[in-house]
Amino acid sequence: MAQILVFITLGLALILFIWGKPRYDIVSILALVFLTLAGVIPYEEAFLGFGHPAVITVAAVLVVSESLEKSGLVNLIVRLMDKVGSNTTLQITVMCLVVGIASGFMNNTGALAIFMPVAIQLSHKHGYSPSSALMPIAFASLLGGMVTLIGTPPNIIIAAFRAQGGEGAFSMFDFAPVGIGLTLIGLLFLSLIGWKVLPKRQPERQGEDLFKINNYITEVRIGQEATIAGQTVKDITSEKDLDIKVLGIIRNKERIHAPGPYRSLKVDDILILECDTADLEKFLDSTKTELVGDETLYNRPKGGDEIVIMEGIIQENSPLIGQTASSLHMRSRYDVNLLALARSTITIRQRIDHVIFQSGDVLLLQGREREMGEIFNLMQCYPLARRSLTIGKPKRTIFALGLFALSVAAVVMGWAPVEIAFTLVAVLMVILKVLPIRDLYTSIDWPVIVLLGAMIPVGTAFTTSGGAETITQKILFISESFPPWLILGVIMMVTMTLSAVINNAATVVLMAPIGIKIADVLDHSIDPYLMAIAIGASAAFLTPIGHQSNTLVMGPGGYKFSDYWKLGLPLSIIILAAGIPLILTFWPL
Repeated sequence: MAQILVFITLGLALILFIWGKPRYDIVSILALVFLTLAGVIPYEEAFLGFGHPAVITVAAVLVVSESLEKSGLVNLIVRLMDKVGSNTTLQITVMCLVVGIASGFMNNTGALAIFMPVAIQLSHKHGYSPSSALMPIAFASLLGGMVTLIGTPPNIIIAAFRAQGGEGAFSMFDFAPVGIGLTLIGLLFLSLIGWKVLPKRQPERQGEDLFKINNYITEVRIGQEATIAGQTVKDITSEKDLDIKVLGIIRNKERIHAPGPYRSLKVDDILILECDTADLEKFLDSTKTELVGDETLYNRPKGGDEIVIMEGIIQENSPLIGQTASSLHMRSRYDVNLLALARSTITIRQRIDHVIFQSGDVLLLQGREREMGEIFNLMQCYPLARRSLTIGKPKRTIFALGLFALSVAAVVMGWAPVEIAFTLVAVLMVILKVLPIRDLYTSIDWPVIVLLGAMIPVGTAFTTSGGAETITQKILFISESFPPWLILGVIMMVTMTLSAVINNAATVVLMAPIGIKIADVLDHSIDPYLMAIAIGASAAFLTPIGHQSNTLVMGPGGYKFSDYWKLGLPLSIIILAAGIPLILTFWPL
């Protein structure tokens, strides 16, 4: 009976993970509570997962990763990108390589977020499409995470499963022999071939502060000085130099949906427009209209130069998600105006202050220049403009580098387990003011922490109820005539497929018990099976929802869902084909 309950719970959880509603951390809590109430998980063990070393390690690594960024150490590396030549292949190669290396030692999404503005700026400066570079560096961040224990949460979880198996956890660089090989192979493909298969959406402007984003939805008011009062919708949409759609008109607080081409425009009308930032700027200049957000921003002296417009992309754990600008009272709470919103290639037809924010949305925000950094941090949005490349205080940078090196050495030399070493370093980073204390908790991806804390007891129930053994027997029955390397390949492929649609940490929690059981039945070492699962979990290249890195580049790159297959499928095949022989070479059966 317990096994049936576990299968039903995991089946429903998997469906909800794929659907994305409610969010994966809520789904995992529901699964945990249900199995506890059903008596499958003892009450006293229900929340032990939140104290699991893997959960503590992931949280500590995220804090240390944020500290390295705040110290200016990574920005020092970014500065060197200005010295790269103008050759597109060389630029993409160097960016992929640097992002891959950085992702081995810090949160891969954080590494990507640092280099996204650099990639966009370089593409505009040298006249190629940002879509050529953004997906390759996103995939490079996933590849780099394969190299070390702390490169990605799945590796930390896999190490914990190995420890539970009685063979001790994987050490810091146990993943390196396979991970480095696959990362180099993957980076070669991305740099020399992969970026060329992506769609080329050429930017209309180069070297300016605002980057072209497809399908911005924004609101413009026709003031007394506007030149288009009395004109029709057709008059403004037929301009050859502008690509603008009028999605609606707000007149006397009433919405006119999809106005016809001969609808006349009046003073005080609010136009809901779909266009990119380049066309928006041209439209405002030529028509003397004004952005709605400008109306109520600040009572500042005329000619004041403090107000700037910046673009930012919503992180996965942002407090904006599920809210609207109206419900958040964005102007009063964050002291910014939402001027426009872009969501990949999807047309949004509501007024932008009533659009429910999602992860990956690109926002055009207006606010005070000196406060925008803190505002973006509070809203947990990544700025889509080149970050300040000042190195920061040298002493702070040296402290950060020294503490990080010390923590790695402590783990490698066996002086302290990884959860203790990195927790200590995370605390020291705050004490020495490398990381502001206000950023201590915001640097942790709490939905992932909750997911892990809840799913670890669920994964244990999957094993103790006999569920993992049942699935293992089915797999072995189907593949009894298969050679071991092929079974290993099937496990990696299934893990890749699951990681394309659900969080890769949850994928590892589900697949690791199966891999261990298969190894036990076949009298093999568990190591190659755990390595195959770790690689498969990191190879989430097939969809924009497989990993947050994929989601982050979707809007700025203007990608469609199918674009991920164009690059992700061949890369997945390469990782699968190269991964099995590499695993069997360094981790024999």
